[in-house]
Amino acid sequence: MITAPGSGQGKSMVTAALARLHRNAGRRVRVFKHGPDYLDPMVLEVASGQPVYQLHPWMTGEDECRWRLAEAAQEADLILVEGSMGLFDGDPSSADLAKLMGIPALPVIDARGMAQTFGAVALGLARFDPELPVHQVIANRIGSPRHGDMLRASLPEGIELLGAIPRNEAMNIPDRHLGLVQAAEVNDLDARLDAAAEVLQQAGLGQLPRPVHFECQAPEPPPGLLEGTRIAIARDAAFAFLYCANLDLLEAMGAELMFFSPLADSHLPEADALWLPGGYPELHGARLAANTTMLADIRAHHAASKPILAECGGLMACCEQLIDKNGDSHRLLGLMPGQAQMADRLQALGLQGLATAHGELRGHTYHHSRLSTDWQPLARTRKVAGTEGEPVFSHNGLVASYFHGYFPSAPAVVAQIFRGEPIQVKESNHA
Repeated sequence: MITAPGSGQGKSMVTAALARLHRNAGRRVRVFKHGPDYLDPMVLEVASGQPVYQLHPWMTGEDECRWRLAEAAQEADLILVEGSMGLFDGDPSSADLAKLMGIPALPVIDARGMAQTFGAVALGLARFDPELPVHQVIANRIGSPRHGDMLRASLPEGIELLGAIPRNEAMNIPDRHLGLVQAAEVNDLDARLDAAAEVLQQAGLGQLPRPVHFECQAPEPPPGLLEGTRIAIARDAAFAFLYCANLDLLEAMGAELMFFSPLADSHLPEADALWLPGGYPELHGARLAANTTMLADIRAHHAASKPILAECGGLMACCEQLIDKNGDSHRLLGLMPGQAQMADRLQALGLQGLATAHGELRGHTYHHSRLSTDWQPLARTRKVAGTEGEPVFSHNGLVASYFHGYFPSAPAVVAQIFRGEPIQVKESNHA
């Protein structure tokens, strides 16, 4: 478990560089991400050459966490799990996942402006929870070899310095308001990762950790609730927030998946249902608005009462207007009245669930825009952590919300959405 005392310590790039380092050494590397996240996994997939799945005891479930690790262990030489926030932040935290899965935590500590206090931070992380094994730490962004020696000498007995990473431009990837820039937008990402891997190699981080053992039975396959259903899925720079597990589940339930670009394609593929996932439509408002033939096709799909799932960025595109961070207004799909407007700060964050008669669809919310609409929501999600529950709108086959669902948590609910059937929400969810 690659973790840290908090966000901003550099663990995402260290995880990616470790994956690329061992991949370049001829090893098969699998990487997982603790908790909800779309952007880090994009980079980690490029780094490892393998799909990246989420692990979260509440969102994905403990059994799925065990199964995915056990499945990966059958083929991988090395498994890395990137933690979220700080090691003990959240409920369940990265530490909770590490303990449940029986894997050691490897903290990445930003050592800038720090000397002997580095040892105190490492000791605190290692001793805070006696059930969590922390045998090694990584010093990140050191100023000199002498600095690294001071950090190593500060560590208490039982904790060793695995490596000390110098400050290096290769260890940086651009970011924006939702996190890292999407991997596809970094033209030289492979070269950056190779350079970062070399930095880690020189820092002594090429050794493998001690082996661990996983054992778990594979889950029962889901029922074929979407047999014969063709689902068109938006996927490009404007709509890219897609969990591998969500796509896998749709196919396992019998759906045929077709991907298209609302930015570049002139027409919508012939499909029974449409999925507009989250992403960055606010960065491409003018181009989306200019693709009039695509907008017309999606409007016709909706007018025919065919199912549409619109998540976060997808919801924004369904509004009459999208107002970007510069204040420019773009007329988009108009499937629901009102507007989505970018705000100066984060508007919502946290784990949430939608309780229905067919199970609870679990997931999260994370957005920087505000919605203004006359529509009354069908329901609100249940807040597990973070901000209040998100409204879920349902009208003429369209299900729209800022809520991002993790499909395997409730396959029957997902099948209802893509078949255009009414969602039977529980009373606790009613708006």
